[in-house]
Parts: sequence; structure tokens; C-alpha cells
Amino acid sequence: MDWLESASSLVVYAAFDPAIGKSEYKTFSGNHPSKDQRKNRKYSNMTDSDLIQKYTSGDINAFNQLVWRWEKPIFNFILKMCCDFELSKEICQKTFIRAYKSLKKLKDPAKFKSWLYQIAVNLCRDEIRRTAQQRTVSLDKLHEESNQGAILPENLMIREDGSPESCWGRKEARQLIHKALNTIPEEQRIVIIMKEYQGLKFYEIAEILNQSINTIKSRMYYGLSALRKVFEQWNIQKEAFEYEL
Repeated sequence: MDWLESASSLVVYAAFDPAIGKSEYKTFSGNHPSKDQRKNRKYSNMTDSDLIQKYTSGDINAFNQLVWRWEKPIFNFILKMCCDFELSKEICQKTFIRAYKSLKKLKDPAKFKSWLYQIAVNLCRDEIRRTAQQRTVSLDKLHEESNQGAILPENLMIREDGSPESCWGRKEARQLIHKALNTIPEEQRIVIIMKEYQGLKFYEIAEILNQSINTIKSRMYYGLSALRKVFEQWNIQKEAFEYEL
């Protein structure tokens, strides 16, 4: 379930210069790798572990293939966490730069996926904390209290000429869920995003966050319960959406 279709045109890629030993990440400006490069048969059938082995043996293109393979899911996760497209591109770049610099230290290549998500999670947390005052959702600014005390985002107030079912589109539904997610604790939000939107298994999330599977399931349960309460406060029924959480 992808909230932001614009993320499908992810524009981050890696370019490495072995001669100077530097990595350079660029925003797409016409130099995006071709489909032939992305689908190079030499690499496309390799596992992550195989690519890591080739990279550690000096094949820079093997790491490029890892970037092209994982850039979209990592970017989508960051975007849902940070709510800012440009900032998410920046954090995505930092994620792969950090991976490039530290990959040779990864003891178990089979855990590359979890390891990469861990980097992204930590960078997101750092950014959220750093800009907490500017980026934390302010209920005073983003919501309007009704007579009953329920709160609803101002730009998503139900219009007088129709019900939510008739006047909300997919974009509005995504915005609403996005704002609702930002009202629940970060530890619950991360689990919901990873499970519902990234399609990760509970054991994968547990490994990424270094928690037990039971803890992850508990966070998922309480997070979804918190979201339902938020929607109830906003007097919104699940039928208003094209899909359910």
C-alpha cells in the first residue's frame, strides 16, 4: 500500500570512482542508470550475499546493484517516517553512503537487508529528534477541535456537500492516515510502516529493531488500536477509505 505515488520515480543512485576511493550520491538529473545496467544478467540473479562478496573483492558495480535493488523500499520507508520528500532523499543518500563505508564490516552478509533498514531507522530517528520542534505534528496547528472534543486535520474537514465516502479521494485518505500515524508513539509507527507498507515479516522487524517477536506484535496491536481511536475521535469510519489498515 503506497501512499505517495511520486516515490515510484525514486531518483537516488550511487556512482563510485575506484581511482579516488570516493562515493558520490546524486539526485537524478538525467544521469540515471539505464534499464540495461539495472538488469545486467551478471548481477540480477545474484543474492545480496553474492553481491556483497563481489563488492568486498573489489567490484564496485556489485554495490551499485545493491543500491538499485534496495533504493525504492528504503526510500519509501524513510518517506513514511519523515513526511518530507526532499529530506527523505537526503536521508536515503546518507543511508547508502553509510552502508558503502561500513559494508566490509558486516559479519553476516545474509543479514544485509536488516542491517540496511537499521541504518535507515537510526538516521530517521536522528533527524526526527534533531528537528523535533519544527517537524513534530502540532495538534494546535494541524487539528481543529469540534464541540465534542474530537480532533480532525483542518485540511481534511468533511465538506458540507457530501460525506467522506463521496468527497475524499485517494490523496486525502493517504494524507489522513499519514497524519494519524504521526499521532501515535514512534515505536508503534515504525512497526506499522514496516509491516503494513514495507511488507516485512514480524521476525524481520524484530531483527531490525533488536526486539523480541512478541514485543513487535504487541507494538503492532497497540499501534493499530491507537489509530482506530484516532479515527473514532475524528468521527471517521473505515468505509471512508479505499483500503483498510
